[in-house]
Amino acid sequence: MTGEPNSGPAAGKPAVVLLSGGLDSTTVLAVAKREGYTPHAMTFRYGQRHSVEIEAARRVASAVGVAKHVVVDIDLRQWGGSALTSDVEVPKDRDVDHAADEIPVTYVPARNTIFLSFALAWAEVLGADAIFIGVNALDYSGYPDCRPEYVAAFEQMANLATAAGVQGAHRLRIHAPLQHLTKAQIVALGTELGVDYSLTTSCYDPAPDGTACAHCDACQLRLRGFAEAGARDPIAYAG
Repeated sequence: MTGEPNSGPAAGKPAVVLLSGGLDSTTVLAVAKREGYTPHAMTFRYGQRHSVEIEAARRVASAVGVAKHVVVDIDLRQWGGSALTSDVEVPKDRDVDHAADEIPVTYVPARNTIFLSFALAWAEVLGADAIFIGVNALDYSGYPDCRPEYVAAFEQMANLATAAGVQGAHRLRIHAPLQHLTKAQIVALGTELGVDYSLTTSCYDPAPDGTACAHCDACQLRLRGFAEAGARDPIAYAG
């Protein structure tokens, strides 16, 4: 799926990769492998309505050949607060070029903080000094926990909160290699790395068989990214 890893400082070292089964996280997994890390993939079943992504993550992890893939169960539906974890309707056909400070109802409160905390715990056990996450500050839906300042703040906290950080064994780094790329640039990067995007899913409100709706924010951004990259999106969309 990806090119040969390099023989640099990261060669063979473990890294935790947050893998949702979507376009961005799958590309990030390919980047981690290109940089020579041995990836350990972490996926969350958190009560999301688009649970077909868990199967997509399993497909991707199997195809790439990660060292281990864990699916963590947490139930964020207990308090909801998002169209992805409650019965609130997923917005369709809205302008995805809205103001950056407009936070949509698909934002899941504290989701990346929760996910990164679990990844941090696993990284400590593995002795890993790298966590990879597919957040993006350009073609994204306006989520506050996708911003560069958030990633930097979590990294600082992580190095204050871990034994390795306190003892000076190593400094943990949160890698967000897609942070400043457009969706088209992400598609181009993944294509260069041999990513099979037919294994992925991005839709917030897919059909039971996994067919993407083509109208939610995630679908619109994904479709625009492929179009601007001059590529064909290989997944199925509703007519």
